[in-house]
Amino acid sequence: MCGIVGYIGHRDAYPIIINGLKRLEYRGYDSAGIALYDGNDVQLAKTKGKVADLEERAENEIKAKGSLGIGHTRWATHGVPNDVNSHPHYSNSGNLVIIHNGIIENYDAIKQELIKRGYTFKSDTDTEVLINLIEEIKKNEGVKLGKAVQIALNEVVGAYAIAVFDKTKPNEIVVARLGSPLAIGVGEDEFFIASDATPFIEFTKNAIYLEDEELAVVRRGKKVKVRKIKDDSLVDPYIQELRLNIEQIEKGGYDHFMLKEIYEQPKAIRDTYRGRLLREQGLIKMTGIEDNMKKFLNADRILIVACGTSWHAGLVAEYIFESFARIPVEVEYASEFRYRDPIITEKDVLIAISQSGETADTLAAIKLAKSKGAFVFGVCNVVGSSISRETHAGAYTHAGPEIGVASTKAFTTQITVLTLIALRLARAKGTVTNSEYRTHLLELELIPEKIEKALESDDLIKEIAAIYKDAPNCLYLGRGYNFPVALEGALKLKEISYIHAEGYPAAEMKHGPIALIDEHMPVVVIATRKGHYEKVVSNIQEIKSRKGKIIGVVFEGDKEVKGLADHVIEIPETEEALSPLLTTIPLQLLSYHIAVMRNCNVDQPRNLAKSVTVE
Repeated sequence: MCGIVGYIGHRDAYPIIINGLKRLEYRGYDSAGIALYDGNDVQLAKTKGKVADLEERAENEIKAKGSLGIGHTRWATHGVPNDVNSHPHYSNSGNLVIIHNGIIENYDAIKQELIKRGYTFKSDTDTEVLINLIEEIKKNEGVKLGKAVQIALNEVVGAYAIAVFDKTKPNEIVVARLGSPLAIGVGEDEFFIASDATPFIEFTKNAIYLEDEELAVVRRGKKVKVRKIKDDSLVDPYIQELRLNIEQIEKGGYDHFMLKEIYEQPKAIRDTYRGRLLREQGLIKMTGIEDNMKKFLNADRILIVACGTSWHAGLVAEYIFESFARIPVEVEYASEFRYRDPIITEKDVLIAISQSGETADTLAAIKLAKSKGAFVFGVCNVVGSSISRETHAGAYTHAGPEIGVASTKAFTTQITVLTLIALRLARAKGTVTNSEYRTHLLELELIPEKIEKALESDDLIKEIAAIYKDAPNCLYLGRGYNFPVALEGALKLKEISYIHAEGYPAAEMKHGPIALIDEHMPVVVIATRKGHYEKVVSNIQEIKSRKGKIIGVVFEGDKEVKGLADHVIEIPETEEALSPLLTTIPLQLLSYHIAVMRNCNVDQPRNLAKSVTVE
């Protein structure tokens, strides 16, 4: 969950690395550091805090320029966030320098052995243990740095993306990965290293994405040499052309990435169904589904695994798949899935959902399902990510880069892809009529336009946010398709404003949470005029009789809820199954405005990171 940046070439490395760290700060931001080789020695600066704090420190501590360097922005695992535990880390001799994303699980046993051999440690990190293990192997076995790294990585247990260099031979950087992403940008007589391509997109469009258990020696003036860590066999690296552009990763005039990404949802959804939803022809075309149609149609059930916001999208998909395609669906937390000895057979289809495509828990669930013979289908946003490579087939969401840590457009584009799949399967099975099918296609095609209309309530939502910004707790209620939206709305408020919030099925309120309701408790109720509307109205009356403050999210023209609620946010009407794509919009905006009014760091909420590459 940390961000890695490296450079070796003909340019001044410092600005490249600092700007790269700023773009990767969504991956971790409790400490940061940089190491540059200036031709004589290593210039080092690192600190607790954000990249801006590192810049301030580097002004005083880095005195010379260098064309080789590595940088790191950290999400702490081993050791509290402080200056000492920040990366980069030196080996005991001071010759080797490392940055690391991931966890070395057997670090303590290695550390105790190294202490017996005379090594000392300044930090509490597993990373300092790893660099000293590399040094011990290099010294004892008389091997080059790349070989020492390979041997060391065969002795450790865990996950990693690392970059290492030796100041006594500063013509190369050695990088490797297992479970954490790593990209190598290939330029003219220069190379860039990063956790994703955003730090080097303005310098080169060519990138190599390392696979798990691969090591690369990046040497100026030579081609990148990639080897398998296990058996030292050579790998012919595939150089991929990047489609990302610099404008996609800038704020574009918005105050925060999160707000920009909320407003990008109409475009993101259009991009997601473009070329797939052919309404006039009455077709849905998805290669990953067409090529594997028998797997889906013959499945005993569909298992959906995901974490966080993606899990909520999976819950919405459960309703959609079962309603449209009449296939049994089970939705699992990926973080719990493999630890409960699940029953998986060759008749199962597993759908893995992840924005980044690098979520460690979801990857572990994929590998387990594959080992049991299940067909695995991935839904992710990042081209070339680990999940896209590990699954048998899949579909990208085409949401574009999502930099804000709290997911917004990932959620709605995931639901869009999953809805397309469910409708295609329903058509193949004959579980929807031709008329129903065409109506669904038309309504889905209209969703972006309706989201644009829903976004017009922003000023009203800002007024509501001002009233409840200091509330210590909040409840979110929904039923049917919108129960997962209640969970997602509560998660957004927790993530970025630090207000305690819980989502519940509306009918469950009277089985416990109703005890919390008083005149100080805001309750957000999703009450669309479809499905269980009358039941939800009854739940609202129960809240009102206990003096709770009701914020209703309703379809335009609603009168009944309007007469009961303290505040009403209207959204355009759509089908019940597609309503989560609209009801989530005001909840995203409400969380955003409350967080801004509470002076919270919206894009980088405390203790969180965007891509969770550790278990």
